[in-house]
Amino acid sequence: MAHRNKHHGNKFSKDNSMQSHENTKPVEAPEELEAEEVDPQDIEEVANDEPEAEKNSEACEDIEKEVIDLKEQLEKEKKEYLFLMAEFDNFRKRTLKEKSEIIKNAGENVLKGLLPIMDDFERGIKAAESTPDSDSIKEGVNLIYNKLKKYLNQNGVKEIDPADDTFDTEKHEAISVVPVPDEEKKGKILDTVEKGYTINDKVLRHAKVVVGQ
Repeated sequence: MAHRNKHHGNKFSKDNSMQSHENTKPVEAPEELEAEEVDPQDIEEVANDEPEAEKNSEACEDIEKEVIDLKEQLEKEKKEYLFLMAEFDNFRKRTLKEKSEIIKNAGENVLKGLLPIMDDFERGIKAAESTPDSDSIKEGVNLIYNKLKKYLNQNGVKEIDPADDTFDTEKHEAISVVPVPDEEKKGKILDTVEKGYTINDKVLRHAKVVVGQ
């Protein structure tokens, strides 16, 4: 009986041990965290962040300096431009004034040169009143005329050639047209009523002529 109990007890103990072994499962170890892989290039970039920042800072400083230099240069050129404009305006005013004075003085000089000829005319008139000799009066008038003509030539004033009988609208003004039987006389100058003059090869006064038709 005791042997049965012992066997039964062993069996029970064995069963309990097996049951205990079955109910006890091994505890699985938690999965280990995988280490994050680091790219060597990222490490290099991080290492180079500070020099790159310094480069950017230096580049910004260079740009700011260049902007300041350009502003200073622009201001300088602006002042020079305004100075040149002022100088040009003064030059223009001075030139206009000088030109006006030259024209004025030229007119004065021309008129001043005529005064001696006026004196000659006055002396000729007085001489004509006191002498009956017409030949001496005629000679005196011719002298004054030649003197005046010479003075005009010296100032660029010349007669339009009265011997040229070809009518030219640039030099002549037809005040009358006369029918002519000769074909060769048509379009030709028949008579000069008033002489024409040029000054420095420019027409000062057109010659008034009679033209054949």
